[in-house]
Amino acid sequence: MDVGTRVFRQGVIRRFREWLPPIPEGAVTTIGEGDTPLIEAPALSERIGARLFLKFEGMNPTASFKDRGMTVAMSRAVAAGSRFAVCASTGNTAASAAAYAARAGIRCFVVVPAGKIALGKAVQVLAHGAEIVQIEGNFDAALRISQEIANDREDVTLVNSVNPDRIEGQKTGAFEVCEVLGAPPDAMALPVGNAGNITSYWKGFSEWREAGYTDTAPRMLGFQAEGASPLVAGHDFESPETVASAIRIGAPASREGALAAARESGGAIESVTDDEILAAQELLAREEGLFCEPASAAGLAGLLKLVGEGRGPGGTVVSVLTGHGLKDPDVILSRVELPEPVGATFEAVAGRMERRGP
Repeated sequence: MDVGTRVFRQGVIRRFREWLPPIPEGAVTTIGEGDTPLIEAPALSERIGARLFLKFEGMNPTASFKDRGMTVAMSRAVAAGSRFAVCASTGNTAASAAAYAARAGIRCFVVVPAGKIALGKAVQVLAHGAEIVQIEGNFDAALRISQEIANDREDVTLVNSVNPDRIEGQKTGAFEVCEVLGAPPDAMALPVGNAGNITSYWKGFSEWREAGYTDTAPRMLGFQAEGASPLVAGHDFESPETVASAIRIGAPASREGALAAARESGGAIESVTDDEILAAQELLAREEGLFCEPASAAGLAGLLKLVGEGRGPGGTVVSVLTGHGLKDPDVILSRVELPEPVGATFEAVAGRMERRGP
């Protein structure tokens, strides 16, 4: 086979190099992130009264959107001669940092709240050889400590979204949306936790417009879990709680960027309940065949809430599914159980199918 004629996923740095900070070719650390599918959702489009597309970031190498920013942050760390990477995480950042650090040959330490990292994400971190440091505190304490370590040592790079290189990489999702649709959508719905992703997407759409490729930009609609909604409440949450572990953050590091995105785009940041999030996760899986982690469903949950209140955005809407459902399997396992076995006969299996019906 002549592999020279085939096109491989080249990663967001090589694909969008002119939009990103300078990175020497020899420092580029990629696992083929980006180019994730934008999937039309006909069943859910009917429910929300708009043409809905789902940007499935669970198709990135470590199964979350974090890889877009991590490739830039880790590549810049390599270029700067860093020997270590450190991050605070509720899971997805840790998994991505561990994978990209392994690729770069850099040691990685992830600081997590004790007992608050989802099983699927913890397994990824351990598999890639990173070191997990559990603390008796929440994510915000973990981030503060990680920042202090990076500030204290010149050979350590902090790879959380407070690192602007992360924002630069994540904005490429907006470019891909514009390329596939041919224009920006009318509205973007995103989960909001540490608030880096909504900040990034708005940066991408703004730069796309400033470059003259369009004269429009979408309304940015961000949704926090009710039990972890500091941007909605107007104050930090000392002990945020939600089933959506990826957005269980009480003091968002990218607070100002998120608020600016909502304000400048004519959008909003609102909250949804855990029940609304879990219902949206189930709809995505059972009506569109897409299994995302609970936090990823917050965008759809928010859209359904707006529609129910007569405030649906209409037009063309994109909801970002930030991570794959296998990232957080415990949520599903806690709500369902395997049925009792039946005999290994045609009659027994057919009988089960008859009882289930169409």
